[in-house]
Amino acid sequence: MAAAFIALAVTPDDAVDLDAQLNTLVQMVVDRVIAVDYASVTAACDGAYATVATSSDLATAVDQAQYDDQAGPCLQSLEESTPVGVRNISTTIKWPGFREAALTMGLHASVSIPLFSGSGDTIAALNLYARDAAAMAPLIAGVPAMFDPDLPLPADRDDLPSLDAGGEELLTGFAEALAARSTIQLALGIIMGHTEAPATDAYIALRLRAADAGVSLLTAAETVIAKR
Repeated sequence: MAAAFIALAVTPDDAVDLDAQLNTLVQMVVDRVIAVDYASVTAACDGAYATVATSSDLATAVDQAQYDDQAGPCLQSLEESTPVGVRNISTTIKWPGFREAALTMGLHASVSIPLFSGSGDTIAALNLYARDAAAMAPLIAGVPAMFDPDLPLPADRDDLPSLDAGGEELLTGFAEALAARSTIQLALGIIMGHTEAPATDAYIALRLRAADAGVSLLTAAETVIAKR
C-alpha cells in the first residue's frame, strides 16, 4: 500500500494506468486498514465530480450525497488539496447532506486525503469511511500531521488508540509520497530557474528527461537536483 501511494505520486498526469492505480489503492486500504470499512476516490471529470474508484456502492452513495449538495469533506479535500477529517459525523453541521447520508449508512467518521500525480497537482481525493469513530480517530489525527507537521496535535492525542499495521503503512506511504512530490517540485524549480520557463514547460522538460533516460520522474528529478 505504501508503494501504491509513492507510485501514484511519481506517475505522469496523463498515464493510461492512473484509474487502475486508484482502484488498486482503494482495495488495498480497505483490505489492510482495520478501521476503514469503505473507501472511494473522488475526482473532477468534465466539470463535474465523480467517484472513479470505490470499494462499495455504499461509499459511492455517500460521495453522491456530497456531489448533490456541492459540499462535503471529499470535495473540500479535492478543491483545497488538504486532508479533511470528520471525527464524529453525527455532530457535524457544516455538511447536512453528507451527515444524513453517512449516518443512514451507519458511518460515524471519515477522512479524505488529497492524491497527486507527477506534476504535483491534486488529481483526486481518497475518501475513507468508518463505522467505528474511535478506531478511526488516530488515522484522522495522523494524516494531517503527515501533511503538515506544524499543525497542532489533537488535545486528546495521548488517549487515542494505537494505529494498526495497515494504518501505519498508510501514513508511511502518504508521507513518502509527499516527500517524492517535494523532490519533483524542487527539480521543477531548478529547471524553471535555469530556463525561465513556466511550470508547465518545466514539467514537460522533466518528463522528457525521464523518458530519454528510461527512468522515473523521481529519479530524473533527483538527477536534476544533484547536478544543480
